[in-house]
Amino acid sequence: MLCTRLTNANILTMDPDHPVAHDLGIWRGRIVGLDEAVTSLPAREVVDLQGATVLPGFIDSHVHLSWTGLKARTPSIAGLTRVDDVLAAVEDAVSRTGAAGAWVSVGGYDQRALGRHLTATELDRVSHGRRIFLMHDSGHACVVNTAVLDMLPADVPHEDGLLVESAMGAVRRLRLPYSQAELADAIEHAGRVCLAEGITACAEAGIGAGLLGHSPVELGAYQLLRDEGRLPLRVQLMPGGDTLKQAGAHEHDGIPRALDLGLRTGFGDDWLSIGALKIYTDGGMMARTAALTEPYEGMDHTGQLQDDPERLTDLIVDGHLGGWQLAVHAIGDRAADLALDALEHAQKLRPRPDARHRIEHAGLIRPDQLPRFARLGVSAVVQPTFLHSFGDDYAEVMGAKRAPWMYRGRGFLDHGVTLVGSSDRPVTDGAPLRAIQFMVERASASGRLIGPDETITVEEALRAYTVAGAYACRWDDSAGSLTPGKRADLVVLGDDPRHVEPSRISGIEVVTTFVDGHETTEAGKL
Repeated sequence: MLCTRLTNANILTMDPDHPVAHDLGIWRGRIVGLDEAVTSLPAREVVDLQGATVLPGFIDSHVHLSWTGLKARTPSIAGLTRVDDVLAAVEDAVSRTGAAGAWVSVGGYDQRALGRHLTATELDRVSHGRRIFLMHDSGHACVVNTAVLDMLPADVPHEDGLLVESAMGAVRRLRLPYSQAELADAIEHAGRVCLAEGITACAEAGIGAGLLGHSPVELGAYQLLRDEGRLPLRVQLMPGGDTLKQAGAHEHDGIPRALDLGLRTGFGDDWLSIGALKIYTDGGMMARTAALTEPYEGMDHTGQLQDDPERLTDLIVDGHLGGWQLAVHAIGDRAADLALDALEHAQKLRPRPDARHRIEHAGLIRPDQLPRFARLGVSAVVQPTFLHSFGDDYAEVMGAKRAPWMYRGRGFLDHGVTLVGSSDRPVTDGAPLRAIQFMVERASASGRLIGPDETITVEEALRAYTVAGAYACRWDDSAGSLTPGKRADLVVLGDDPRHVEPSRISGIEVVTTFVDGHETTEAGKL
């Protein structure tokens, strides 16, 4: 007897051998058959979907759950466009915080809304003895007051309280770690938001170290949720590259650096596992720190790498030699050059044809770099909604020549590169349907077309959030398509994205989400 049979549905399986179905059978969390294979079988529960569209659960291959949940509970200055209003909001947050010397975190900071960066001097006027930390929305910069600057070593660079990249990391280390209980609550909150948007699995892009690590024992927060039955969706964890240590392994193992006990990609189970090793090579476009080969339009700099190129290359190579799948953050084309060079060198030292290395963001990729992605078998994990939310600004700072190269779609697919959809939540909106709409339209929020030659079809965009996501996360044997034997993780939509006007895709209702064959509530609770 089946546990559940879904019937009277428009099921888009993403499996070319059986692309469309109307019935789907579930037993013990797995799909056991489609259509005539299950139509006549008895089931404990029969769900008539009345023609609704069913897809494999969306996979967000690059997300920050901890940061998302913490940001949701942090005072925000998002939307404010006057310095005086921002300072008033910071002072209000200060007034609701404890004694002098306490940290006050404020989110939603983006200098573009103000026309310039805030300064430590300005924050001093409203800090009243507290330590102020304004996190930039990109995750690559912050602004702090003098009380924080006084705690930093003298060699940490800043511009009147503005710290970027590794300098920001020095500030974060002053106030870390968060407790596992705090992180668990934040992760659960973010996971339920994902569920409500049809996401059934995601990859947490950096724990334990790097720019966005929250604790040296951060993995324990996810285990805590798992133990308590509160982990809302499947999560793959990417340890930050800085977590690797000299291994002291046997010389025949050829492992120069490793996590303790040699843990690496693949350890865990269907709900919680270790994924790729996250390595940062540059910054971000929003903070103007993505590493470019030519200067930002109207500026006299080309961004920056996170470290000396040789050290970054050594880390990438050591990660590959240690058996890791690598997720290399490279937004600018200069950073992508470094990543591709290092991955090519690593594969020559120790060929691993199915390593499935990924370049995260691939925000600005020159035409000559596309064949290298394909030749090396590197996936491009892009965030389409970046250009919906920030496209007007990004197009201006890249200029007319380079703007069409940003967050490509068609260029990757035509070269045979696996194109993977993701959000980088909470940097911007995380809803997969909004990203899918952008991949089809290539229109920013203002309606500006950005790289219209990079448009792809609805089916290709859906694949980026299902089949390709499963491949990039090494889940392709159990997720990404509604195929017998795979997990019964699926999303029910109020309309078929293929058959509505592209401008309506983001507005399609997410009716419900199934994980392990169990329907979630409207609020995303199991």
